[in-house]
Amino acid sequence: MSDDVKEMSFEDAMKELESVVGKLERGDVALDESIALYERGAALKKRCEDKLKEAEEKVAKITLNDGKPTGTAPLDA
Repeated sequence: MSDDVKEMSFEDAMKELESVVGKLERGDVALDESIALYERGAALKKRCEDKLKEAEEKVAKITLNDGKPTGTAPLDA
């Protein structure tokens, strides 16, 4: 398990989030561990949302010429 959620890829964060959710759904962990898992899950969820938003912004920046992609524009343009 990577400690730095901010450095995780979308796929790694999603895989760990699924694991966290599974553990919480089973309910076989102590209260303190459940709280820690919930906090970790919230951070993982935010990472996934941020990575998806980043991808959506990149797709939105694709420039079109006669309906065909011609390249991408910088996100800050």
